[in-house]
Amino acid sequence: MATLSRTNGTATEIREPKRLNVARIITWIVVGFMVFITLFPFYWVLRTALTDPDFGTLFAHASDLLPTNATLFNFERVLGMIDPSTIVGQDAANLSAGTINFWVFLRNSFIVAGLVTVGQTLFSSMAAYAFARFKFPLRDQIFFVYLTGLMIPGIVLFIPNFVLIKQLGWIGTFQGIIAPGFLMSPFAIFFMRQFFISLNKDLEEAAMLDGATAFGVFWRIAIPLMRGPLLTLGLLTFIGAWNEYLWPFLVGRDENVRVLTVALNVFKSQTPQGAPDWAGLMAGTTVSIVPTILLFIFFGRRVVDSIQFSGFK
Repeated sequence: MATLSRTNGTATEIREPKRLNVARIITWIVVGFMVFITLFPFYWVLRTALTDPDFGTLFAHASDLLPTNATLFNFERVLGMIDPSTIVGQDAANLSAGTINFWVFLRNSFIVAGLVTVGQTLFSSMAAYAFARFKFPLRDQIFFVYLTGLMIPGIVLFIPNFVLIKQLGWIGTFQGIIAPGFLMSPFAIFFMRQFFISLNKDLEEAAMLDGATAFGVFWRIAIPLMRGPLLTLGLLTFIGAWNEYLWPFLVGRDENVRVLTVALNVFKSQTPQGAPDWAGLMAGTTVSIVPTILLFIFFGRRVVDSIQFSGFK
């Protein structure tokens, strides 16, 4: 901040020293600490994945911040670039026992997460448009009751869903894993309804006057205007389905439909001595989180903007 001082009829500028903003410094320290405790586990996963898989080396240097005898051997083994039967050395039995058909399980995860994302995005958008535009008896009351599903813990629905899937004969199939999350969710409908309400009705009314059907207005007018929110909902749904563990573990234990999250747990329990192959497990975990990290890197800003818009519009 500067002030003017007059001396012998001339004005001189006197600059006052900047005051130390203690509150801002404390805020940045707190933010930096939160970022650190959030990212440090990811760093430790990567550090363990790059460490020599020899059990003696791994546990003797468990507290080192940097990888010991850094190597890409763990990634090569998990990705199937090395035949486990060719591994020799002190821990050959443990390392050879821990195998994972990574590419098959990665494909299964993409199938499950992709279909859940497509189905939930489409059907939730249709339901949200109906709640936002159509007038029918008890519309608001039905929507309120539907939103109460947000207050029900997901674990409560596991038993009835499992009984239904078992009666349908879908245990051990992709449809059994996908079915509970394929149609819609209360959050997805609420999220999209907020955007549909904010749309200008003039375009839709003009299309109706030109003879467009209700579905035609939804598909040709509303959906193209909702590309940003639809992308955001799709990303959030994909990430949730990609990281899901308990339901695929209960329904999709068969290897041909096993997803990556379940496969990593199976990989952890394969070593005969009972000591998990931590280096290989962390390598598989690192590769498994790459898709979600890439999604957030390229589309994270849009996700945050859309969530803020839906909450304050």
